[in-house]
Amino acid sequence: MLNHMKTTLNIDERVMVRLKQEAARRRCTMSELVEGALRTVLERKAQPRQAVKLPSFHSGGHLVDVADREALYEAMKEEE
Repeated sequence: MLNHMKTTLNIDERVMVRLKQEAARRRCTMSELVEGALRTVLERKAQPRQAVKLPSFHSGGHLVDVADREALYEAMKEEE
């Protein structure tokens, strides 16, 4: 047996219009659509995030000390 709870939510008018349109498009009730969306969000939050390993590289070091303005300008001229 499924238990359902009735509640009141304050939903922005523009969101409500889109909700009604989407429910009609999917041929389901607004309650079914909202419940499904909430389940998706809550299940996603419950899953631990996996660490992403970022790529690393070696730049070969700096060609000029950027604090040395004259050396920087000279290096920029050489690039032209």
